[in-house]
Amino acid sequence: MTYDEAVRATWAPLRAEGGVSEIVRYATLAANSHNTQPWRFTLGPRSIALAPDLSRRCPAVDPNDHHVFVSLGCAAENLTHAALALGLRPALRFEADTIMADFENASAEQSPLLAAIPHRQSTRAVYDGKPVTTDLLRELDRAGRGEGVAMLLVTDRKRMAAITDYVVEGNTTQMRDARFMAELKAWLRFSEREAVATMDGLFSRASGNPALPRWLAQPLLPFVFTERSENDKYRACIESSAGLAVFVAEHDDAARWVEVGRACQRVALQATALGLKYAFVNQPVEVPHLRRQLAAYLDLGSRLPDLVVRFGTGPELPKSLRRPVAQVIA
Repeated sequence: MTYDEAVRATWAPLRAEGGVSEIVRYATLAANSHNTQPWRFTLGPRSIALAPDLSRRCPAVDPNDHHVFVSLGCAAENLTHAALALGLRPALRFEADTIMADFENASAEQSPLLAAIPHRQSTRAVYDGKPVTTDLLRELDRAGRGEGVAMLLVTDRKRMAAITDYVVEGNTTQMRDARFMAELKAWLRFSEREAVATMDGLFSRASGNPALPRWLAQPLLPFVFTERSENDKYRACIESSAGLAVFVAEHDDAARWVEVGRACQRVALQATALGLKYAFVNQPVEVPHLRRQLAAYLDLGSRLPDLVVRFGTGPELPKSLRRPVAQVIA
């Protein structure tokens, strides 16, 4: 199928007749690192088990699988809203690195966050620089509260500039790391044809870049994807944002990373429902010494930052794709 057909199939509204498979499809529409979709679903008579697919992990950028479990948490949040819309109330628990969702019958509930799922997008573009009202910030703050998870909203320009310095230093460190760059390039999808062939990865147009055939894009990449150009881009993107959200868990372990993912996904859906865009700027979290430095700057004590997200009002970009449900069910 064409890229446009794949987008329509991927991001179609929830189909009530789809049953549990439709819940899984909506779960896969969650945010996830590099669009690797690092999850496997196992269906039971009254349950869904959501486990990491470690064949899709990224050891260079995510050596302890932090982002894998955050991604599972994002998917679990989507799963919750989709299940409720189909009259199933899930009870979630985390055990043996797996999220278990046990269902009981309930009245169907459709929330603004459910409606936002097929419209949510990590929008890697320059925003319009306009501030967000206090009322909208309050809505984001409410969505970002989780079990053992806090979210810090930063709208002060001086503090945003200081965090930008950590982002740029992290990006510089990563772009000078051959393993990181090789891993990133492996997940790049330069053309619509490549994106549809794999239904995963970082599609160039979804990041605001042109689509090109690989034979042309790959030799051009070192000339256009440079340390300086990327650092300039991140500075411009954060400067154009209304604010930053930093997610912080009380413990640095897989169970809390899942909760971070759930909180982040709620904020992403709430932002979408409010007409806002967001994007990850996680470099300070992904470089260990910068993660500690950022924790000290934010006065987090023994806690560490888990995610850094910028938000504001911005354009719509082309959508990323997701693998079919049949490919993610164990």
